[in-house]
Amino acid sequence: MATISLDSLDLAALLCSRVCHDVISPVGAIVNGLEVLEDDSDASMRDFALDLIQKSAKQASARLQFARLAFGAAGSAGASIDLGDAEQVARGLFLDDKISFSWSSPRLLFPKNRVKLLLNLVMIATTAIPRGGSIAVTVTGDAESCAFTLVSKGLNARIPAHSEALLAGDSENGTVDAHGIQVYYAGMVARASNMSIAFGIEGDEVTIKAATV
Repeated sequence: MATISLDSLDLAALLCSRVCHDVISPVGAIVNGLEVLEDDSDASMRDFALDLIQKSAKQASARLQFARLAFGAAGSAGASIDLGDAEQVARGLFLDDKISFSWSSPRLLFPKNRVKLLLNLVMIATTAIPRGGSIAVTVTGDAESCAFTLVSKGLNARIPAHSEALLAGDSENGTVDAHGIQVYYAGMVARASNMSIAFGIEGDEVTIKAATV
């Protein structure tokens, strides 16, 4: 393993690529729906197109709101974020029925980097169950000393490939691409938050734990 060397411009570019990748699909579906409305006079097709546009618009909005907290500034330096707001944007990622989602936490203000870490861990938790299932998030403690536990349960659950190395800032060749940048970024935020991360797996259940050092 080699330590990843990445300057600020490349980090910004890769994170932008990741956010765009997540939003392109629902936005493209909206465009397709509008084209159907323009070209097709069949009532059933128009109803289908309107339903597609509505669902895709909600999905695009949810992903952008999530990205704003998970990757964005979300306030000035040193700002805190309400865990209730974090829960709301996290739930927005699970609008379909592929993954059921539960969240248990106190309604407190947490330092923004710890909230950003929690949301990034939610993203990692979804990749642990590629065939769907359930994700349960539990937050304990307070702003000074806290712990996050995320349990992903589903068929063929697995610890996401290379995630442990990327969280530590390492990769086989010392580089990272747009696919792995989110996990690498989560590791950066964890170190900035003085929190450690550990994975566990038992059967079809993957556990991600983060705690203040």
